[in-house]
Amino acid sequence: MKILTRIGFWLLVAAIGLFSIFPFYYAVMSSFRSGADLFKVAYWPERLDFSNYVAVFERQPFGTNIFNSVVVAGSVVALSLALGITAAYAFGRIRFKGRSLLLMTILAVSMFPQVAVLSGMFELIRSFGLYNTLPGLILANLMLTLPFTVWVLTTFMRELPKEIEEAAFVDGATPWIVVRRVFLPLMMPAAVTTGLLAFIVSWNEFLFALTFTLTNEQRTVPPAIALMSGSTAYELPWGTIMAASVIVTLPIIALVLIFQRKIVAGLTAGAVKG
Repeated sequence: MKILTRIGFWLLVAAIGLFSIFPFYYAVMSSFRSGADLFKVAYWPERLDFSNYVAVFERQPFGTNIFNSVVVAGSVVALSLALGITAAYAFGRIRFKGRSLLLMTILAVSMFPQVAVLSGMFELIRSFGLYNTLPGLILANLMLTLPFTVWVLTTFMRELPKEIEEAAFVDGATPWIVVRRVFLPLMMPAAVTTGLLAFIVSWNEFLFALTFTLTNEQRTVPPAIALMSGSTAYELPWGTIMAASVIVTLPIIALVLIFQRKIVAGLTAGAVKG
């Protein structure tokens, strides 16, 4: 009976793995095809044709799009962590009136779909003169990443021993020194986790990037891939689109595989008291 249960378990794991990996695998296979071969069902590559990967950078400034994504995602991570860590110290260590209500309000912001706040965010960015600029995308993406960052880091902050903070204050440390030299090293697992997830969200964000940019030189990779042109569905450069998708997906896969243990450790930190 135990053997059958174990076999069933691994068959289920294999089915879930196949279901998850197959779309990306087929995209990789399609990126090596061109012409009519793209519309043929084939699960193994007949030959490796890298022309689509070359065409990605020849037909449009895709290198600039990748650079824009790196700048936007990196800036969002830096700002989210800076604001999130300081806010987590305030919510987790300082008692003030309305603290719980304010924290719940920050969390409630993340419950609204992007399309619900799109018009208001557009007016805000236009009034600041940030339309079709990278700072405008950074500001918009902060709305997606900051609530989650503040919530996770606050939960982690509340579980840290108060004796450490009290000892630092006895030695004459200021609150900023306590945050920077005491809590920041201890919060590194949670900071790495939230930073990585914020990077992934910003890297893959599409709706804001499509709405708040006008020229291809200011776009990030998701709208740049979506706007690869063709007069009909059959004339769309599907091979180039697949190649571009593979290029921008590989860094995310590598980061997740490298930091997968830290992601789980950071998300579950403080969940069990002992």
